Amino acid sequence: MSQLAILGGEPVLKQELPKYNSIGDKELNAVASVIRSGTLSGFYGSPGDQYLGGPVVKEFERMWSERFKIRHTISVNSATSGLFAAMGAVDLKPGDEVIVPPLTMSATVVAPVVYGGIPVFADIEPDTFCLDPECVEGLISPRTRAIIAVNLFGHPAQLERLRSMADRHGIYLIEDNAQGPLAGEKGRYAGTIGHIGVFSLNYHKHIHTGEGGMCVTDDDDLALRLRMIRNHGENVVGPMEVENISGIIGFNYRLTEMSAAIGIEQLKEIDRHVEARTTVAERLSQGVRGLAGLTPPVVRSDCRHVYYVWGMKVDGDALGVSRRQFSRALEAEGFPHSTGYVRPLYMLPMFQKKIALGSYPFNLSTIDYKEGACPVAERMHSEELLVYEPCMYDISPEVLELMVEAIRKVHRHRLELNSLE
Repeated sequence: MSQLAILGGEPVLKQELPKYNSIGDKELNAVASVIRSGTLSGFYGSPGDQYLGGPVVKEFERMWSERFKIRHTISVNSATSGLFAAMGAVDLKPGDEVIVPPLTMSATVVAPVVYGGIPVFADIEPDTFCLDPECVEGLISPRTRAIIAVNLFGHPAQLERLRSMADRHGIYLIEDNAQGPLAGEKGRYAGTIGHIGVFSLNYHKHIHTGEGGMCVTDDDDLALRLRMIRNHGENVVGPMEVENISGIIGFNYRLTEMSAAIGIEQLKEIDRHVEARTTVAERLSQGVRGLAGLTPPVVRSDCRHVYYVWGMKVDGDALGVSRRQFSRALEAEGFPHSTGYVRPLYMLPMFQKKIALGSYPFNLSTIDYKEGACPVAERMHSEELLVYEPCMYDISPEVLELMVEAIRKVHRHRLELNSLE
């Protein structure tokens, strides 16, 4: 294995890595039990006990609250729905500004637009890839209603600091914790430090229900508003004597009993599933630590990283070859990965052309979504980030050592790659 595969040698990893499958007999039996009951969804869109869902949904929410030490859990049919509901819950109004990161899934930054809000992009930290609090502070204006912090790749943003900042300015902190179940900062779970936290149960996350999500909060009023937005809230604001009905145009964001049954079994095993991904990521970090030009993921002190993504930085100058060259050689060795993450989201056509619902809501704002707005995020995407997704694969200890060797092999012979240019 001395010659690089891209130059004609044998690859280190000769077979495609097996996919991670967390679904087993317990989930199958739980779904079968729901099917035999005949009640596949327990929700009614009118006042009454069933307004809050069926018994399995309620049990799943109770267990989630207990595990994450939070007062209220509101299940939804996706984390995207949860983010949309969170914007309504904080009573976002047309023209209000929401500070968001540029390096995340698009739903995070589209959520404010659904309610006529204006996304304002703040740059990220170059080590954790989460929101830079200094940039956030500089963007808070009288029009700011909320901050959405993404615990990107499974590492917490500076949540305590952002929550303090939000409280000081009288605005809300929403955590997009889709990638960070069991991540933590100073002994508290990520997703529970903001006013509202949103978790994902999409099929490629640490645990999943196929599609699904959870919203959590310690605030009774926010919990009530989330529940109404989830389930046709316009029908119940009268009978429930809700005074502030602004933003309670309801949707159907309801989770099925079948999905909840799967979720209960997955939640019981969450430690095992998260640890499996963490073990792989930490060994990869150990394997590349000290290699010139390669920087494994940084974990801030008093934080737990759960590695939805293992993100390594590549310094082309220190390495002697570009990220593109290094990536091509690593791919030839059989190591599955990608470069960058997503192009900074303000470069999406909807922001460049300022078109959502026609020109609305961008016609309410003078925010300019120009290239160069978040230089750190742009540099990470175009030049430095190289990412592997631990949640995708079921890695044995033997294969894990081969993955480490693949990186180290390319690093040893990297200067030979210049012959390809």
